[in-house]
Amino acid sequence: MDPPSSADQSRATPRSSSPSPYQLNGITDSCIDQSEDALNLEQTTGEPEMLNTNAFTVPRITIDHTDSETAMAANEDKFQIKGKRLGRGAVQSGLTHECGVFGAIATGEWPTQIDIAQVICLGLVALQHRGQESAGIVTSEGKCAKNFNVHKGMGMINNIFTDDSMKKLKGNLGIGHTRYSTSAASEEVNCQPFVVHTAHGILAVAHNGELVNCESLRKDVLSRGVGLSTHSDSELITQALCLNPPEGEDDGPDWPARIKHLMQLAPLSYSLVIMLKDKIYGVRDPYGNRPLCIGKIVPLTIGSYRNEKVDKLAAEGWVISSESCGFLSIGARYVREVLPGEIVELTRDGIKTIDVVECPESRRHAFCIFEYVYFARSDSIFEGQMVYSVRLQCGRQLAREAFVDADIVSSVPESGTAAAHGYARELDNRFVSSGGKQTGLHFAEVLCKNRYVGRTFIQPSTRLRQLGVAKKFGALSENVSGKRVVLIDDSIVRGNTIGPIIKLLRDAGALEVHIRIASPPLLYPCYMGINIPTREELIGNKLNPDELAKYVGADSLAYLSVDGLKKAVQLNMVKSNPEKVGHCTACLTGDYPGGLPDELEW
Repeated sequence: MDPPSSADQSRATPRSSSPSPYQLNGITDSCIDQSEDALNLEQTTGEPEMLNTNAFTVPRITIDHTDSETAMAANEDKFQIKGKRLGRGAVQSGLTHECGVFGAIATGEWPTQIDIAQVICLGLVALQHRGQESAGIVTSEGKCAKNFNVHKGMGMINNIFTDDSMKKLKGNLGIGHTRYSTSAASEEVNCQPFVVHTAHGILAVAHNGELVNCESLRKDVLSRGVGLSTHSDSELITQALCLNPPEGEDDGPDWPARIKHLMQLAPLSYSLVIMLKDKIYGVRDPYGNRPLCIGKIVPLTIGSYRNEKVDKLAAEGWVISSESCGFLSIGARYVREVLPGEIVELTRDGIKTIDVVECPESRRHAFCIFEYVYFARSDSIFEGQMVYSVRLQCGRQLAREAFVDADIVSSVPESGTAAAHGYARELDNRFVSSGGKQTGLHFAEVLCKNRYVGRTFIQPSTRLRQLGVAKKFGALSENVSGKRVVLIDDSIVRGNTIGPIIKLLRDAGALEVHIRIASPPLLYPCYMGINIPTREELIGNKLNPDELAKYVGADSLAYLSVDGLKKAVQLNMVKSNPEKVGHCTACLTGDYPGGLPDELEW
């Protein structure tokens, strides 16, 4: 359908029921020209005012209370983005993660028969959802402390690593990285892993996360005469590892002591893989904010030990990764998570724990709860449970908290699918246990995804992004027509994409569309590796659920509560140390582990 002209838009009048900017002759432009009289009229009638805020359009609800305005202004200033994060890329349509890390090492005699570079490349492919801007692989043959084999580049993994480049990445161990920038620009100079030459040999580092106290650590490193060529946290970490620890070193570099010193200087947020000539260190910050796990490469004769426990299987190598989702595809089995604050060493002889650095002031751990909600692949394992199972449980909890009478439940594919199944199953159980004749609310697909349309966040304007959504999905009219639909999604960031989807379902004949979000509203920026740069970009700060439902054209809209999300996450998790269990909910509650960045001087 052709976009409406500006003249058509100016003549459009809202419908009497649930008026929405997405239903005024289709999809609105990102810039809405409003005269002073029009603004006064909107404020009088109480209709939401549409603001063009540089890259996006969000409604602003007029606040009548002076005290509320003062409090809001003070709160905005408290969470204002400053320093290196000021002016970085805005979240355009969804959330974006900073990166994923991966490492692999062969056991036994070297040279190994395992193609380590291929293992790492496949591991990075499995982590591609964590970053699509750049990638790199660094390998070592384990003999020379002066040179590593390196290949890095901009773009997707399958475009960066060709047959020719892979042939050059010979080695018995290596690390890799896939990146989406948050703290530094999307440029080739910031591609990881970072490689530096020290007086004691070559060193490579790959980093997932974002240093909360970056400025104070940067000053410390520069004061010792170390130069920095980028604004990347990862280069800062790499150079900080080259500094001698306070207790000194008697006989060559004590790398575990250097790593521990770094962890004391910067308690969060990071997972690191660090490669030396013949070993790899895996490091997770003391809060456990970013994920990291260990896998074992096993022999390929799968049938003979399919039911064997992983610790009984022979090891042909070891891998370490941000997520476990790629382990099976490379012939590896999940072993365990790297513990919060743990330093593990991977060598040809196996893995061992070097040290565990405790949280400052004995605080609780703070694993990012949005790994479960949005970022991680559903087949990954965190805290002893599969992400898919947690998302299913979020849907069950959402059904308990926000039931609505409808005919079918569905999802925005694929992010909301597990929660939608959970929502439907909970209502099935409710009707069965009550002895009613009804069998509950069935799950049915209502949207068909076109997999050959690019991601919506790369579109240059709100209007084109919304058109991109229309091209990205089709409606299954036979499942929708004449039905009351509950549509489940994992989260709402800016509210730009859900409106066109609702309009699509209504055009396909849906009688009602009720939106249910399997997470609480995003309200605060993240300083720990997730691209949520400003409160202004988050629709949850502009509209309450009823106002947002009206804005996007839904019959109703409800979020999962913060307590409900915590309950779903912790229901089946393995709690080896219950008094230390905790999750970071900063983007939902404003409760930051360790405080705000400008308050930190560790």
